[in-house]
Amino acid sequence: MSIFRTKSIEQSLEDSEAPGHRLRRRLSALDLTVFGVGVIVGTGIFVLTGQVARETAGPAVALSFVAAGVACALAALCYAEFASTVPVAGSAYTFSYATIGEFPAWIVGWDLMLELALGAAVVAVGWSGYLTELLSALGIHLPPALAGEHATFNVPAVFVVLALTAVLVAGIKLSARLNLVVVAVKVAVILLVIVAGLFFVKGANYTPFVPPAQQTDAVHGLKAPLIQVLFGITPVAYGVLGVFVGAAVVFFAFIGFDVVATAAEETRRPQRDLPIGIIASLTICTVLYVAVSLVVVGMQPYGELNRAAPLAGAFRAVGQDWLATVISIGALAGLTTVVMILMLGQSRIFFAMSRDRLLPTGLAAVHPRFGTPYRITVIIGVATALLAGFVPLSALAELVNIGTLFAFVLVSAGVVILRRTRPELPRAFRTPLVPLVPALSILACLYLMLNLPVETWLRFLIWMALGTVLYFAYGRRRSRVEDQPPPVRAR
Repeated sequence: MSIFRTKSIEQSLEDSEAPGHRLRRRLSALDLTVFGVGVIVGTGIFVLTGQVARETAGPAVALSFVAAGVACALAALCYAEFASTVPVAGSAYTFSYATIGEFPAWIVGWDLMLELALGAAVVAVGWSGYLTELLSALGIHLPPALAGEHATFNVPAVFVVLALTAVLVAGIKLSARLNLVVVAVKVAVILLVIVAGLFFVKGANYTPFVPPAQQTDAVHGLKAPLIQVLFGITPVAYGVLGVFVGAAVVFFAFIGFDVVATAAEETRRPQRDLPIGIIASLTICTVLYVAVSLVVVGMQPYGELNRAAPLAGAFRAVGQDWLATVISIGALAGLTTVVMILMLGQSRIFFAMSRDRLLPTGLAAVHPRFGTPYRITVIIGVATALLAGFVPLSALAELVNIGTLFAFVLVSAGVVILRRTRPELPRAFRTPLVPLVPALSILACLYLMLNLPVETWLRFLIWMALGTVLYFAYGRRRSRVEDQPPPVRAR
């Protein structure tokens, strides 16, 4: 039983139509684009803008967003080809199963828990913090033990996760409608920031646009970036290198566009709509990020930006407190959709893994009325709520980045492999300049991974080791692929 046995694309498509495991196709290109914007626009635009401008890139933080956006765009082109060719739930897990093999696919699915379930819990804690601040501004003070990042039991975080779990169980179209309303609110707030902020921009705040490079104190031990340990590179703030260091940080702001691919099986016209949803959502968010960052650093000197709430802080600095409150409402709305769509993506990946028997098959049951994988959705919702309620997650947040980047690397490699092993497959969307674009995607992702701390790499390796043990103890012997004949390929 080879651990690199692949599951044919034909079998994956056949499984998606099996009675009892068939999801309902209700999503359009607009729904997918809104899903993408809903999950991408969140913590990054409301927090990382000020942090990176102040500590790493200066006014050139807009270029950091562009660099991170380009890296994601390379990966997005690879995702778009896969999603249109293999329109099946599971995203990177399904793509890896069809190209690299079962064990790498399992590892990707296990790895994506770091991006999705852990990411949802981290964002839910942030949602609780914004709610606490907003209520405090209205004169309502929640007990610190029950709300906020340092709560003993984070009640608001648990509440929002469980409420969104109920929405996800109730149907994909209901989730899409709720997402559309909330995304409209937060995009309106962001556009308000851009338009209103233009009236307070001062040209002097952009000078110098790329501040002179400065060596920062080297970080030692497990907190040092891996690239520093391997090559002895001293961390640099500002300058051209500072822009790229900032890109590794703001990459977190782009996490989530790949979740669009997990809804492939619920899309009406996946070959057409999935590439549109993936690429359009990433493009829209990149434009919004660049515009917001340019306005914020123009309103206030980059060294004075608020680390925790740069957008609200910039408007308070120019005497517009009411706009700061509106921005907090937009941030709250933004984080709501991020939590929901991250859990949506996680449930579809585990649904695909359960259907392949790498996890218990009972988890892949579809609700007869709602047409959703309700069992796995409830399990993920409860687990995420417990994480958000009890576990301090700030130290683990960087695991979200490394997990996502690892998945991007495998998907980019998979495009090249599938072009060679199955050249006859119909591809509604083709990644341009193969193998150049996938190779650039892999290199960009590896560079960003090298900028993460050593301790993050160690946690990642421990998590991968746990996943390996679970695969060999359970999934390998129960896999459905073992009994399948090899696919008949056209000559």
